[in-house]
Amino acid sequence: MTKIDYNLLYLQSENARMSLKNMSQYLKKTPQRLKYSISILEREGFIKNPYCIFDYSYFSLILFRVYFRGSYSNEKEKTKIIKKLSTNPYIISVYELTGEFDLSAEFAAPNPSKFNKEFKKIISAIPTLDNYKIILNIVTHTYPRYYLTKKESFHTFYAERVVGGDREKEAFNKKDKAVIKNLLLNPRMRMTELAKKSQLNMKTVKSILKKFRQKNIIKGFKYTLNTEKIGINKWVLFLRLHNLNLKKELRLMKYIFQTKEIIQLNKTVGDWDMEIYIESLDKNRVREVVMSIREEFKDIVAGFNLIEFYDQYKKSYLPMHLFIESP
Repeated sequence: MTKIDYNLLYLQSENARMSLKNMSQYLKKTPQRLKYSISILEREGFIKNPYCIFDYSYFSLILFRVYFRGSYSNEKEKTKIIKKLSTNPYIISVYELTGEFDLSAEFAAPNPSKFNKEFKKIISAIPTLDNYKIILNIVTHTYPRYYLTKKESFHTFYAERVVGGDREKEAFNKKDKAVIKNLLLNPRMRMTELAKKSQLNMKTVKSILKKFRQKNIIKGFKYTLNTEKIGINKWVLFLRLHNLNLKKELRLMKYIFQTKEIIQLNKTVGDWDMEIYIESLDKNRVREVVMSIREEFKDIVAGFNLIEFYDQYKKSYLPMHLFIESP
């Protein structure tokens, strides 16, 4: 079994475009050795499906998350459904759960009407997806996987990223869209290749990327981790809240921010108000975090559900329908 360098895994998963030179300085290893180690992580499937964190709200998109029950009865059927969902131009993420729900898909649409229309098409094409819950995602907070590294100095490299919410729509020209599309297709593309694929010169591409970062349209580049293969326990805690005011919410948000095992928080509208993603190399630690939330915030937690996260088959922040030309 391959021995995992968790410091490397942390740096690579949090910044899929980090240069070998910078990584070499932080880890005190040669670029050649790191290049080989990263190739092992990729080849053996510890890291997969890199993605760019675009803030979809700047594109005037709304995120809907749909949870499906009893979607399939065997592996062959599951694979077929996942393929259909993953190739839909409105679906940006597809993942598998273990428990009350077995599959989930995230839709990015310009309005509820368009989402409903596209969703009904999928239900008609895949009748086994007729048992579901729909959640409107208001905003997502993602946090670095601090639990992977014991080096406190590494905790200063990355910060909380906030995606969604109320943003002014940004105007994107043809050159902008070319860069966005190519980063969406290949987030780790080298600058020379990105310029070539976008049919732009290097100076223009660098200027566009700088603009996107300054405006917080692009908020980073990450890898999806194969949690099962690495031995990471991943669960989603669904919370229904009541008696909530600004002070109590800030207290809860502070707790979440300070808990290194919490790697994502979704504020939602629907059957629950929050979805908290918890990861740890120690299964007992997941239980401790859940129990702590229930105890510390019993005055606002009206109900909860805990479901195991099994695998992620697609991860993106923008839908491909943005790049489909109208007839």
